[in-house]
Amino acid sequence: MTITEEKILEFHRGGKVALKMPRPVRTVEDLCLAYTPGVGKAVLRLADRPEEAFEYTAKGKTVAVVSDGTAILGLGDRGPTAAIPVMEGKCVLFKSFAGVEAWPVVLDNCRAGGAKTGRTDPQRVIDATLAIAPMYGGINLEDIAAPACFEVEDRLQELLDIPVFHDDQWGTAVIVLAAVRNYAEVSGKPFGSLRVAMNGAGAAGMRIREMLLAAGVAQVVSCDSRGVIFKGRPDLSGRKLLAAEDTPCRTLEEALRGADVFIGVSVAGAVKGEWVRTMAPNPAIFALANPDPEIRPEEVAAAMGEAPYVMATGRSDFPNQINNVLCFPFLFRGALDVRARKITMGMKLAAADALAAAARIPADAATAALYAGEDLSFGPRYLLPKPFDRRLRALVAPAVAKAAVAEGVARATDFDEAAYRAVLEAETAAR
Repeated sequence: MTITEEKILEFHRGGKVALKMPRPVRTVEDLCLAYTPGVGKAVLRLADRPEEAFEYTAKGKTVAVVSDGTAILGLGDRGPTAAIPVMEGKCVLFKSFAGVEAWPVVLDNCRAGGAKTGRTDPQRVIDATLAIAPMYGGINLEDIAAPACFEVEDRLQELLDIPVFHDDQWGTAVIVLAAVRNYAEVSGKPFGSLRVAMNGAGAAGMRIREMLLAAGVAQVVSCDSRGVIFKGRPDLSGRKLLAAEDTPCRTLEEALRGADVFIGVSVAGAVKGEWVRTMAPNPAIFALANPDPEIRPEEVAAAMGEAPYVMATGRSDFPNQINNVLCFPFLFRGALDVRARKITMGMKLAAADALAAAARIPADAATAALYAGEDLSFGPRYLLPKPFDRRLRALVAPAVAKAAVAEGVARATDFDEAAYRAVLEAETAAR
């Protein structure tokens, strides 16, 4: 592929999202049904039975993609206007991969004091999102800087009865967990015995740690720019205080010694080749900083020589890309279809397990054709399915929906997993 700035800007010309009308107005009767006088009946119905908004409006199938533009991709605080292309792109992925309607909602004046730049004011984001929430069946928070993103997500989920999900935190965590599960499979190591060293203690790093521990890994030693987050470190507060481990390690180099897995959500060049050699036999190196990883794959290859290892990055030009599009469209699809009130840890774990299992199924011909020249056989270089594997909708969304029902957060009371899966398979076949 040759991707130029000119080609990118032309692709974005006019925007990437638009209103689609499933009930087009072509006749006088259509006009009367869609608007006055007919719409008044729908108004009165919902005034008496607001829960039926999921049935008689677009609410039940629509997600708001909310951002204040304080942490856009790897570009930092560029403000809400500059965030629009990313939010539009997210909406395109929701629709393209899972059939979920989504709309970008970018928020201005959500910095402390209403300034144009600077730290997010969590309460402003919370208030603005609460104000627009009645229209939506779910809220996908995006590109909101830490530490505000933690408070925003937690408080909104407390106050709303629809799913709230910060993809930069949890989407990455779900995909990483799926990859770590399959690393344990290909390496022959018991998942519960894995020792993980992680560099990066922001939004993604903290949630990855939580998910790995919830899934049952033995230990996660986290590092920030000052070194290991250990119990007794005097400068810790908030979530870092909760993440402190009882460990003698004080540097990332020390934390890597004997570790089975390295996970980087930090900065380029944070890891040296000689450190990788001190890890446990057949290690996994997940260097996810974008666009330049903590250590490049060729550096790991040179350091490891003929010894076995597993490598993953956040890039599409290397095997095992950790790509959030594998998670959020299908997670929300399953949650929306059973009208879930929230997204629980159990639903996230179910999504990760379904993704891990999907990679173990041989890729179909359509997927293989899109990735010509790549070996899509489960193994060290293929831990995760590809985003364009059309079977993911019918594999991941039902697992999420089933978990929501089991945990008692679904409004739907007549969930039939087999029937639901058949509906999703039919949608996929019709694409």
